[in-house]
Amino acid sequence: MRILVASDKWKGSLSAPAACAAMRCGLKVLWPEAEILERPIADGGEGTAKALAAACAGRWMTATVTGPLGDPVLAGYALLPDGTAVIEMAAAAGLVLTNGRLEPWQATTRGVGELMLDAVARGARRLIIGLGGSATNDAGAGLAAALGWEFEALPIASHVVAPPAAPWTVETLAACDVTNPLLGPRGCTRVFGPQKGVREEDFSAFEQALSSLASFFPTEIAVTPGAGAAGGLGFGLMAFCGARLVSGFGIVSELLQLEESVAAADLIVTGEGSLDDQTLNGKGPHGVAELARRHGRPVVAVGGRVTEAAQAGFTCTVAATPPDMPLDEAMRRAPELIEAAIIRAAPALRHLMGG
Repeated sequence: MRILVASDKWKGSLSAPAACAAMRCGLKVLWPEAEILERPIADGGEGTAKALAAACAGRWMTATVTGPLGDPVLAGYALLPDGTAVIEMAAAAGLVLTNGRLEPWQATTRGVGELMLDAVARGARRLIIGLGGSATNDAGAGLAAALGWEFEALPIASHVVAPPAAPWTVETLAACDVTNPLLGPRGCTRVFGPQKGVREEDFSAFEQALSSLASFFPTEIAVTPGAGAAGGLGFGLMAFCGARLVSGFGIVSELLQLEESVAAADLIVTGEGSLDDQTLNGKGPHGVAELARRHGRPVVAVGGRVTEAAQAGFTCTVAATPPDMPLDEAMRRAPELIEAAIIRAAPALRHLMGG
């Protein structure tokens, strides 16, 4: 019997590799002779770089770069054996790096550009930039400055000058799970800006600044679904680097050759900390379930909690956390709870496999 374990991270509790290891322990009790393959997954957001470094035997690289508020930060990224660098923009420009200081006019993506340059200097031939968790709303202007672009009269860009050297030629993919454009009522400022400190009375000023910057590039870039991701960094990567926006889970799946592993397995086990309606909106476990369905394989999802809305997306679901257990205790005890939940679900799982 072949089992594929492909879990996402359990946010705030377990990394994707640690969650897979806990699931494996429970499955080994049920089927001691089973061949179990672990493939930690991610959907382009937090944890993607480390998950891919672990799964693809990549190297973990670090560099000191400009943080979102201008202070130096030590940021890491994965450099995979095939020359692909996986960078999470939040590692250099994330909201988690601000310590609660929200300065949307000051917040910059410059450090993301510096990480990109560092990766290329170390031999990267392709870059995957995970978008999400940003503290910024600069549409990638800071990143562009790090790459040699020049701006006059920011925040209103009256003049934009490309670098004198050759244009950016490294293949760049932006892993994105939102479809917002750069501007307008569904743009980055109005939808995501408030969580970064953008006040409602400043919406018009930010829109004017970003519209001014966008005016130097083809109109279709700003309206591309995903251009507004990560404070407009989706737009910036397309405009300044010729990047292509891709599904976060899709590119991770490709790198892991996940579909081949699904096709070769008899049972697929996936999961994340909370299986809810958001899970079915393109997140990692849902992507795994779609692959399983494509190949006619049963897929079991394990979550710390499981809502009714999420159950329809999987052949079977398993809740790891007892209903009366406090969240902090559940997060602390996640590995043992996952293992115990799988063992407790043995009758249903064995029935699913016909014995």
